[in-house]
Amino acid sequence: MSSSIKVLRRVVAAALIVAGAAQAADLPEPVARLMQSSNIPLSAAGVLVLRGDTVLVSHNPQQSMQPASTMKLFTTLTALEQLGPTFRGRTELRSSGDVVNGVLQGDLIVRGGADADLNEDALAHMLQALRNQGIRKIKGDIVIDRLLFTPSRPDAGQPPFDEYPWAYYNVIPNAALANTNLLKVEMRSTASKVALVMQPELDKVTIRSELKLTDAACATWENGWRSPDYARKGDRIEVVLHGTFPKDCVKSTSINVLDSQDYLARLLLAEWNKLGGAVSGEVREATEPTPTASRLLADHVSRSLPEVLRDTNKQSDNTLARTVFLSLGSLEADPMLGSRPLAPDANQASTAMRAETAIRAWLQQHNIDGNGLILDNGSGLSRTERATAAQLAGVLQAGQKSLWMPEFLSSLPIAATDGTMRRRLKESPAAQRARIKTGSLTGVIAIAGYVPDANNQPCIVVAILNDEHVANGAGRAVLDELIDWVARSGNR
Repeated sequence: MSSSIKVLRRVVAAALIVAGAAQAADLPEPVARLMQSSNIPLSAAGVLVLRGDTVLVSHNPQQSMQPASTMKLFTTLTALEQLGPTFRGRTELRSSGDVVNGVLQGDLIVRGGADADLNEDALAHMLQALRNQGIRKIKGDIVIDRLLFTPSRPDAGQPPFDEYPWAYYNVIPNAALANTNLLKVEMRSTASKVALVMQPELDKVTIRSELKLTDAACATWENGWRSPDYARKGDRIEVVLHGTFPKDCVKSTSINVLDSQDYLARLLLAEWNKLGGAVSGEVREATEPTPTASRLLADHVSRSLPEVLRDTNKQSDNTLARTVFLSLGSLEADPMLGSRPLAPDANQASTAMRAETAIRAWLQQHNIDGNGLILDNGSGLSRTERATAAQLAGVLQAGQKSLWMPEFLSSLPIAATDGTMRRRLKESPAAQRARIKTGSLTGVIAIAGYVPDANNQPCIVVAILNDEHVANGAGRAVLDELIDWVARSGNR
């Protein structure tokens, strides 16, 4: 019997012993005391701490809870093991037309392949490759093929997650997402006006301010911010900023306001125009897959998967996590190309369903019970996703034994050092030693990771709190207290 199965059986046994009870004795005393003083009920916590085969803390480990961004551990470790460390998303420029006297006689197809690093520089390099081949005009349309994912536009019809749909963390990816669909806006005010600079440059897209100047402190500028929007005027788009802004203030922000088809279409046209290129047709979305007989004219590949996962977990990037999740349901690794599409699903399952199937199969391979696990988009930015502390601990155990353990470990935030843990536990022995994936939503805060104890023995630590009283730092203080307790523990 493998040691991982032994540990999981012990975890289940411990859960059965405490089933239906929430006793302060099963939590470290300082942790239970802090929860009590913050009015966080013990029933709102799911906690599991393991040192090798020893269960140090077990409190509601089988309780299905909202895990917030600790859900990314399911997505990222499965991706490492299923797709491998050399996996790369890719973008291709293809055509079935011939080039005659500098004119491409046919459509130019931009085929999206879940390229996490597609931006204006990547597009410029690919389009420059066309110019280097002598192409100066496209006699046809520019066709954007997002059909790798089913549906091709996962964002279509989705209600806003919260009251900040323009925020970067709310971007829902598709197979041809450029620049995370973000506009970077610099706002520079005097006592009487606000000057705006928008990047990247998009064809026939401008920005206008309806911001009202106030005497508020520059540091509090976000308090007056209101959701931006845009208006169409013929073939032009005008982005409009609303709210208030302090006088004599300089700030930058990134906004997700344009439809992703508008964004990529106008970015492509802007970059092609810069190179002196012309196009006779329009930019449109593909309705049929790219012809297999089409020729590859230029391509771009993303960074390797471990590099992408470092941004995903350390910065808790929801869009990257969703892209990786959907990649599990649509792509496989290719040693030459970086990746290639999976064969079509006979049952016409959505890409998200295929990704969920991949994760559940991986859990089964590692003897991790999937009961109570609910997957939505693989990022944790969801009110429906659920997981247990025991399941997260199982993922972390599998990570310790994985062939790609160094890559997985290096993706996690380091306490008091980087990512979402950079400002936490600076005075704790866990500083610069613990590697912790964090998660937070309204009414939710969670941690899952590895904490060396006082004898430098690695411990798996998972804790999830689901309660309204975790707000204003109260929940984070409880979780930090637990991490600190583990880091100071010896042979308990």
